[in-house]
Amino acid sequence: MDGLLVLEPEDQRILGSLLEKQMTVPASYPLTANALRTACNQTSNREPVLDLDLETVERRARALKERGLLRIVWADAGRRVLKYHQTLDEALGLDTDERALLTVLLLRGEQAPGELRTRTQRLHDFADRQEVEACLRRMAGRPEPLVRELERRPGQQDRRWVHLLGPVPEPVTAAAATVVDRDVPLAQGAEVRDAQVRASYDAVAADYADRFADELDGLPLETWLLDRVLAQAAGRPVVEVGSGPGHVTAYLADGGADATGTDLSPAMVAAARRRFPDATFEVEDLRRLSRPRASSGWAAVLAWYSLIHLAASELPEAVAALARPLDPGGWLVLGLHAGSEVRHLDEWLGHDVDLDFVLHDPAFVVGVVEAAGLADVEWYLRGPVAARGETTQRLYVVARRPA
Repeated sequence: MDGLLVLEPEDQRILGSLLEKQMTVPASYPLTANALRTACNQTSNREPVLDLDLETVERRARALKERGLLRIVWADAGRRVLKYHQTLDEALGLDTDERALLTVLLLRGEQAPGELRTRTQRLHDFADRQEVEACLRRMAGRPEPLVRELERRPGQQDRRWVHLLGPVPEPVTAAAATVVDRDVPLAQGAEVRDAQVRASYDAVAADYADRFADELDGLPLETWLLDRVLAQAAGRPVVEVGSGPGHVTAYLADGGADATGTDLSPAMVAAARRRFPDATFEVEDLRRLSRPRASSGWAAVLAWYSLIHLAASELPEAVAALARPLDPGGWLVLGLHAGSEVRHLDEWLGHDVDLDFVLHDPAFVVGVVEAAGLADVEWYLRGPVAARGETTQRLYVVARRPA
């Protein structure tokens, strides 16, 4: 394998793009030269974004063919056209999990394990962050290592990994150097995180209800969205998952909806029942949401700031679980904090807590909603209201289950 592990940046992009498209669009693989150029230059899932011309792509592909890392074949059907097929996985003897990680490292440079898990979901199903780390260490432990772990830089929350198949550009800005690992909440596992969330909200429940139960009073965007939900529901069953002190559920019930609130925290449910005795509140995990008892599905499911403690890699499964029990034409409504960080709280409202608040990228959240099969996706982003003590942008996403 002499010389095999030295790839120039253009070669990395070509092979990474072929590895990715082989898994994500198998019906159009191998790729034509034009399709390969488009894949190399796409603006999503590529860091840095390149602008390779067709001549460069064809020339570098021929050089990779001479090194045994790429095959050039004729199309099986239709007019005769040359297509490009990578053989890097064969040359390196990659397992499917190694192949997925190397693909994303070639396309996006250095990344943390949590980022890698999120970005490889269409390529390989890693059970958790620990499985990603185990695969990385296996790749690093080869006689000819394929990856290595980098030292943590100032401002980074986690150590990052880089491939060893050639030069990898350094992040060009401070912001790029401090890309957040939104899987940090899973560092000790999902069960530990869930227990911490439940215990933290149990501890603050009474004070949280006192502080936030009337928060809709000065929020015109939020009440406008909720009024739209009421019009959409037209008296049919709606559910708010992660209902907290119950004020959103109560608003919907007062507006004529058959509204139910659910929450992971028994103390939060008890506080909601005391404050709004005429509404229905139950203890339930949002990821196990079932259909309403007297209907085929929900007219609307609201996750109003109830996904904010989930890691990025958990969002697709959680959103799919919320979309599944919707009636055809039913709405999913999400409220989240937008941004590029994970904030940790040890103290909140005078109580000891252990909570990670994940700020998500709007484009990522919209992509997750679309991947769940929902249509007519709308999203709204507003700045923080300083007078209310807010310090984050607020993201709202509305989508419909196709009829």
